[in-house]
Amino acid sequence: MLQSNMLQTDRTRGTSSSEPAAEGGIGELVNFALGFLRRQYLVVLFTAALALAVCAVYLRITPPTYTGQVQVLLGNPKAQFVQQQSLLAEPAFDLNQIETQLQILKSRAIAISVINQLKLADDPDFNGSMPSFSSLWQRLRGWISSPPKASRTATTGQLSEGLITAFQDRLTANRVSFSSVIEINFNSRSAARAAEIANAIANAYITDQLNAKFEANRSATAWLQERLRDLGDQALTAERAVNAYRSQNNIMSSGGKPIDEQQVTDLNGRIVAARAQTSDAQARLNRYEAILRANSANSSAIGTLDSGGSDALTNPIINNLRQQYLELARRENEWSARFGRDHLAVINLRTRMRDLRTSILDEVRRLAESARSDFEVSKQRQQEIEKQLAEAVSVSRTTNTAEITLRELESRAKGYRSLYDTFLQRYMGSVQQESFPISEARVIYPALPPESKSKPKTKLILALGLFGGVALGVALGLLRDVMDRVFRTSAQIEAALQLPCLSLVPLLRAPKSQKPFPVAPRQPDEDLRQRTISTRSAVHSTVIGMPLSRFAEAIRSVKLAIDLNPTKTSNKIIGITSALPNEGKTTIAAALAQLIAHSGKSVIVVDCDLRNPSLSASLAPDAAAGIVEVIYGTRTLDETVWRDPKTNLTFLPAVRRGPLLHTSEILSADATRKLFDRLRASYDYIVVDLPPLTPVVDVRATTPLIDCFIMVVEWGRTKIDVVQHALHTAPNIYECLIGTVLNKTDIKAMARYDSYRSDYYSDNHYTHYGFSDSA
Repeated sequence: MLQSNMLQTDRTRGTSSSEPAAEGGIGELVNFALGFLRRQYLVVLFTAALALAVCAVYLRITPPTYTGQVQVLLGNPKAQFVQQQSLLAEPAFDLNQIETQLQILKSRAIAISVINQLKLADDPDFNGSMPSFSSLWQRLRGWISSPPKASRTATTGQLSEGLITAFQDRLTANRVSFSSVIEINFNSRSAARAAEIANAIANAYITDQLNAKFEANRSATAWLQERLRDLGDQALTAERAVNAYRSQNNIMSSGGKPIDEQQVTDLNGRIVAARAQTSDAQARLNRYEAILRANSANSSAIGTLDSGGSDALTNPIINNLRQQYLELARRENEWSARFGRDHLAVINLRTRMRDLRTSILDEVRRLAESARSDFEVSKQRQQEIEKQLAEAVSVSRTTNTAEITLRELESRAKGYRSLYDTFLQRYMGSVQQESFPISEARVIYPALPPESKSKPKTKLILALGLFGGVALGVALGLLRDVMDRVFRTSAQIEAALQLPCLSLVPLLRAPKSQKPFPVAPRQPDEDLRQRTISTRSAVHSTVIGMPLSRFAEAIRSVKLAIDLNPTKTSNKIIGITSALPNEGKTTIAAALAQLIAHSGKSVIVVDCDLRNPSLSASLAPDAAAGIVEVIYGTRTLDETVWRDPKTNLTFLPAVRRGPLLHTSEILSADATRKLFDRLRASYDYIVVDLPPLTPVVDVRATTPLIDCFIMVVEWGRTKIDVVQHALHTAPNIYECLIGTVLNKTDIKAMARYDSYRSDYYSDNHYTHYGFSDSA
């Protein structure tokens, strides 16, 4: 319970202090952003400066481009008399028509006209004699899209394909909002040249419109002239035929010897009416008979029975029966969907519908019989009138027939003459229109030389360069952060390993001048008084010589965590290990033992790194026997231990006389266990310097011997994946770990990764309580 409380307390201290805001809130995001800027601000600044430099070079070497702008109004209003005289219909400028005019503006014909008019083929800005990035890019793009061929070197008017393409690339024409105004823009290196070419394009477009309209009017006028000639000849021929017929039949203007014209006229009117009535009756009869043929008696649908014409529509019987039929049909559809088509009620409805249809069919037959009777009566009346007319005509003289023929000839002559007059009027209007040409477009805002360049936009390019450089710098910084898979903060350790970070041990640097403690000279027999631990190491001088240093305070934090950790006995055996060699575990073990011994506790340091006893080389370089000899029984414990007379620290070294092949077997032997039981009975603390986890398996063999383990992780060097894999392969050690120590920490560099730890180790806080890293 105490261990879990300590872990929870340490985690709370490591996370809540660095994240004062709620987890996942804006505070965490702000802290991450500030930490990222502290770590990667040089990358961001360098990338932004490089991008701005590139933009400045681009602005320096890129020639300025000016844009001439002219506005053209489509649908120029005309005077009323001009519209009346116009032969061609005036088109409405809708969206499709405006798009068509835009394509005409950007066409090759307009381009060739302006190029020839202004002699742009000799302009260095167009013929490629003035090099620039844009011209090089256009040449490269043209070469890629269509490789140069001999057949494409020249086009109509001796203009090269590249010249026309370059002209069209600089020309843009767009509709202004939803109006009928077209805005024409042209880019050039000269402001005056840009305005001149823009105005020339507008004038060429208007001229092209006038020419097209003139050609259309001229073609229409020529056709009218030819048609007038034909109509005049036809009218003259018809009038001559009238005069000739009058002379042949001796018909005078007074009528000569006339027949009863009133009677013939009356009979003609009556026969026309009778024929119309007969035709109507016959049409109605045919319609009813067609309806009866199209609708069989066995069908259930009403079909076209109610479409017999106005008689059927005004017939109250048919309308009443039809309404009843439609109501039953509606009910039949609803009931069929609700109860099914085979339901008795639905079947009854169909039967009633069939009866109603039969009634409608009978009524239609009655109407058909009535129509047949009307047709017979009308036909008989027509025959009577025709008979009367025939009698009247037979009684009339031969001149009556001649007068009818004469009227027909006169009517034809009048028709030709009227048509001739109409075409003559349109022809005269077309001739007048040719002499007064008006275009549908006009310039409403001519182009003026622009006062400032349009490209390149200095502010925009610099802003984009700055933004892009910062974005690229942030991306590179994030990439560096992602690739930086090493431990740099306590929060990383707690998140990746689920273990508390006991202490951040600063990087230990040897002092400039060391004053070692006086030690009596040793004799070759190595008795107990002469086996004295070396005090020349930086660890001894820091922990003992500078007890108020950051390093000593970090070691005290480790000791406090050991004391708060519940174990099976009060005499604790602490194992110090790491994932990789050279992470500083030996230094931590020696410093921890020195600190405990300096506080008055009895402590012994045991070097169990049998294959690389670096602690023995530092504290007892002249040792002739060690833990291996004690385990084998060739030497006693008293004959191998070394002591520090100042702190009463005891050290059991490990002497490497040759390659040891089975170190894990030595550490797991019963003799080793008995040795550690003896040490537990004699000392308050036993600090064991263990080998690293990854290279060898010796640490796993010491699990029965050790009460708790401490993992040493080197700051900024040890990879997270390596430590995770090492602990994953040694689960028994992970269960006994009380925490980790982040060793060799660069306190100044910590400010870029963990602002809380940087403030925690700041000089102001330490000097306030009398701490100092100087001796």
